[in-house]
Amino acid sequence: MTSHRPAAVVIMAAGMGTRMKSAIPKMLHEIGGRSLVGHVLVASRALDPEHLVVVVGSGRDLVEAHLKALDPDVKTAVQEQQLGTGDAVRAGLSAVPQDFDGSVIVTSGDVPLLEAETLHELVADHDKQGNAVTVLTAHVPDPTGYGRIITGADGSFEAIVEHKDASPEQRLVDEINAGIYVFDAATLRDGLSRLTTDNAQGELYLTDVIGIAKGDGKRVGAHVTPDAMQTEGVNDRIQLAQLGAELNRRTLTRHMREGVTVVDPNTTWVDQTVELARDVTLLPNTQLHGTTTVEAGATIGPDTTLTNVTIGAGATIVRTHGSDAEIGAGASVGPFAYLRPGTKLGVKGKIGTFVETKNSTIGDGAKVPHLTYAGDATIGEGANIGAGTIFANYDGVAKHPTHVGKHSFIGSNSVIVAPRTIADGAYLAAGTALTEDVGPGEIAVARGRQRNIKGWVARKRAGTKTAAAAEAAQAQADAGTSGEQQ
Repeated sequence: MTSHRPAAVVIMAAGMGTRMKSAIPKMLHEIGGRSLVGHVLVASRALDPEHLVVVVGSGRDLVEAHLKALDPDVKTAVQEQQLGTGDAVRAGLSAVPQDFDGSVIVTSGDVPLLEAETLHELVADHDKQGNAVTVLTAHVPDPTGYGRIITGADGSFEAIVEHKDASPEQRLVDEINAGIYVFDAATLRDGLSRLTTDNAQGELYLTDVIGIAKGDGKRVGAHVTPDAMQTEGVNDRIQLAQLGAELNRRTLTRHMREGVTVVDPNTTWVDQTVELARDVTLLPNTQLHGTTTVEAGATIGPDTTLTNVTIGAGATIVRTHGSDAEIGAGASVGPFAYLRPGTKLGVKGKIGTFVETKNSTIGDGAKVPHLTYAGDATIGEGANIGAGTIFANYDGVAKHPTHVGKHSFIGSNSVIVAPRTIADGAYLAAGTALTEDVGPGEIAVARGRQRNIKGWVARKRAGTKTAAAAEAAQAQADAGTSGEQQ
C-alpha cells in the first residue's frame, strides 16, 4: 500500500467539540476500542507518510499525551485560535520542513470509519491524473448541509459550492465534498499564503486553496468513494453512537467472513483491536475489548465481557466478566465468574460458578469449581479447590501468596490464611482454617470438635415452631424405640 506514499498527512483535530457536551476532548471519545483521532491516525500511518502531523487545540495536553502513547513518532502542531480549516493546515505545515515536495493528505480527526485503502486509492488517483489537488467526494441520499461538487459538461471538476450558496439546481446535486483532500505540497503552501478572511465567518477556508489552484490553471480533480459512510464525521453523542454501531457491524461482518460465528450481531460488540480465529463462536450479549485474542474453536458467551484476555483453542467462557487474564486451551470458565487482572488458567482447567480470581495461576487440569475467592494463589496441576474456599491473602497491610501443590485437595468451606504452602498430594479437611503449612501427603484438620447439646432447643427456644417440631420428632423416635423393644 506504499507505492503511492504521501510526503505528509495532516490531521485536523483542534476543534472544540462543543456539541459533545463533555469534559473529554471530542477527539478522545471512543468507538470500537479506539479514540476518534486514533482511528484516523492508524489509517494514515498505514500509508507510511514521511511526515504525520496532528493539529491540536482544544484539550491539547490530553490529546497530545494520547497521541504520543498511540504513535510515538507522530508530530503535533498547535492551532492557537479556531480561525478555520486553512489556518489549521497552515499550523500543521509549521511542524514539518518547509521545502519538502510530494503530495499532502489533509483529513479530519473525527472521521473514524475512514480506511487506509480509501486514502491509498485517493493518492493513487491523484498521482495518475497528475492533479495539483484532488478532492474526495461521495454520493449521499441527503446532501443537505454539505458542499456540492459542481462538474463541467465533460464531468471534470469545476468547483465546490457550499449548501447555503447553492442555487436550487445545484442543491439537487448529490455528490458532496467529504472534507478530505490531496494537495501537491507546493500548491498547498502557495494557496495557504494567499488566503484571506474576507468571508462571513472571518476565517481562512482550506477550500479557497482549491479555487486559487483552479484560477491558476492547475488541474483539480475529484475521487469518488463508493462508501459514503467512511466520510461521516462525529459532532455529537448521537453521531458517536451511530458510527459506533456501524463500525461494529463492519467489524463483525469481517470476522464472520473469515470464519467466526456470531449468533446475534445486534447484541455482540467487538473492538477493532480484537483478534478472532476461525471457528470461534460468539453467543448473544458478548463484548470483547482491547487486545483480547481468541483461538480456534473457543466459545464465548452468552452475557460475557472480556478486556485484554487471551483465550486458548477450544475454551468455553460463559456469563463471565474478566480483564487482563489468560485462559488455556480447552479450559472452562463460568457461569458467573469474575476474572481480575493476573488470572492465568491452564490447559483444561476450570474456574466455575461464582468464583473470583485475582493475580492467580491455576495449573493444567486444576479446578476451582464454585463459590471461591482465589487471590495471589498458585494452584498446581490437577488440584481441586472445594466449594466455599477463601484464599485470605490480605492481612490489612500487605498481600501474601498461597501455593497449592499438584493434585492436592482442598475441602469445602476452607479458609487458607496466607502466606501458606500446601505441598503436592496434600489434603485439607472441609471447614479447615489453615494457619500452618501442609507437607506432602498430609491432611490438615483445623476446626473445633463437634458437640451435640441435648435439650437445648426445649430450654432456649420454648414455644417456637422449631421446639414443636423437635418435640414431635423426639416423640416419634421414642415411639419407634418402644415398639422395637416390645
